[in-house]
Amino acid sequence: MPNIYDISERSGVSIATVSRVLNGSPKVSEATKNKVLAVMDELGYTPNVFARGLGLNTMNTVGIMCSDSSDPFLANAVYYLEQNLRKHGYDSFLCCTGYELQNKKNYLELILTKRVDGLILVGSSLLEPNDEDNLYIKEAASHVPVMLMNGVLKGAGIYSVVCDDCGAVSSVTERLIKSGRKRILYLYTAESGSGLQKLKGYKEALKANGIKCDKDLIRLLPCDIENTRHLLSGLYTSGLRFDAVVCSEDRLAVGAIKAAKDMGLSIPGDLQVVGYNNSLLALCTDPELTSIDNHVETLSATAVKCLTDVFQGKRIPAKTIIQNALVQRETTRFQ
Repeated sequence: MPNIYDISERSGVSIATVSRVLNGSPKVSEATKNKVLAVMDELGYTPNVFARGLGLNTMNTVGIMCSDSSDPFLANAVYYLEQNLRKHGYDSFLCCTGYELQNKKNYLELILTKRVDGLILVGSSLLEPNDEDNLYIKEAASHVPVMLMNGVLKGAGIYSVVCDDCGAVSSVTERLIKSGRKRILYLYTAESGSGLQKLKGYKEALKANGIKCDKDLIRLLPCDIENTRHLLSGLYTSGLRFDAVVCSEDRLAVGAIKAAKDMGLSIPGDLQVVGYNNSLLALCTDPELTSIDNHVETLSATAVKCLTDVFQGKRIPAKTIIQNALVQRETTRFQ
């Protein structure tokens, strides 16, 4: 395969001039540019994108990290991120890290070897509770800008686009209380930043309405439909009563609906159910699920826009907040 040296020799110009032609430099005359391009065409030369990136000091590539691409929210986020990056002229590298800290570090280091222009970390599960364990992210941000999608970490070169998880859960819990529900079961899957914000919203709504927080009505469990179904059926059989269920994820809410049918409870008469993410699952249940929409498409587009603004030297806020919206369907009946 011909290389840049062959092009230089055949066209009678320096290697630096060939490089300028490849990089679109205005310092090359039109005649010289056409001569070099003609030789490239004659020899069948295809520019190497990595070599061009070295000359331009950019690869027009962004690294994306998420913990689990089988998660509906994360899968949708990755899809919209790639679509929006492409619109802005950027390719992407995707790494699914899992939840182990060392794997996260290894994958981030791998992405940086690809000479990416920036990083997008999707989901608060990529952040560790102990700030010292996030130092590797801050170190990466000293080399390239880092955008956190639905996570917050303070540091130079680190930016966040987040949903108002606390406000969204607080609002829907209060609406359930106003509709007469007093025994509201809360289900969540992780003590991540987002998970804790949602739990905070639930507790704030109870406190604001003079309802004591019952620890038996707060359950941390795996994000699994059948596991949720069996848990709720077991709780009800053991004598624990609840008249509404608020879930941090739609899959938990689907499990709650199945459990209600097992227990002979009508929805929304005996039991009201609210999910989170407004995923496709919300439309697949019977009855259809009321769910909090975190606007993953808007969240992703905003993350990309903010990151490309940073590339262009524009000033952007360290944190941008996207407001959620409740999509009411058949599993709730608010007054």
